Amino acid sequence: MKFLKYSLPAVIYALLIFYLSSIPGGDLAQLFPYQDIVFHIIEYGIFAILISRAIKGYWPGMLIFKRILWTVAVVLVYAISDEFHQSFVPNRYPAVTDIAYDGIGAIASSIFYR
Repeated sequence: MKFLKYSLPAVIYALLIFYLSSIPGGDLAQLFPYQDIVFHIIEYGIFAILISRAIKGYWPGMLIFKRILWTVAVVLVYAISDEFHQSFVPNRYPAVTDIAYDGIGAIASSIFYR
């Protein structure tokens, strides 16, 4: 039951990120300046909330600082794997800066999610 409540939302969201990363680069619309940065921060900020929620659900007594570290670590590992995945998608390229923006979203969301 815990899996359905805590882990499944994070897994589904991870699959959504994977799907979005599979869209060829030429098929992405440019809506506003710096949208890539904004979308990375928001996308991985939401993912961090779901990961933090799952960690909290399984280990409710974990110190907040430790939960933040675990959350950011999990999100960054996924962000790195996502950039690697994009290296196989037409007109998409892996970028260290994208991982940095993902990390910013993860850190910010983890700090504000209690």
